[in-house]
Amino acid sequence: MAYLIGLVLALAVSAYATTLRLDRDGAFYPTVLVVIAAYYVLFATMAGSGRAIIVESLIAGVFVVAASLGFRRSLWLVAAGLAAHGVMDFFHERLVANPGVPAWWPAFCGAYDVAAAGYLAWRLTRGAVVER
Repeated sequence: MAYLIGLVLALAVSAYATTLRLDRDGAFYPTVLVVIAAYYVLFATMAGSGRAIIVESLIAGVFVVAASLGFRRSLWLVAAGLAAHGVMDFFHERLVANPGVPAWWPAFCGAYDVAAAGYLAWRLTRGAVVER
């Protein structure tokens, strides 16, 4: 169920952003990637795990760099970053012991990330999102 909800929510949010033209200037999806990357740090903070906060912050930093470079150079990097974060979600438990992550989160977030990446890629192939 978490996979389905993540998929549907990503498509709904992305379609909403398109309808309101929030994604036309190229800042929307990099911002989404930064926020998505921060959630695991939030979960570590809620659990009070200092080690997890450090490790999650380092991992999030990689995605923040991808979002920043993608915003400046090519939104294809952002699409790749979203997809990579989705793949990372499926392996996250093996990478980091973060006691604050809800059991359903990796499935939800992974589905959301991959669907958002696919939607962004689709918009980019249509020339509907402005590249910087």
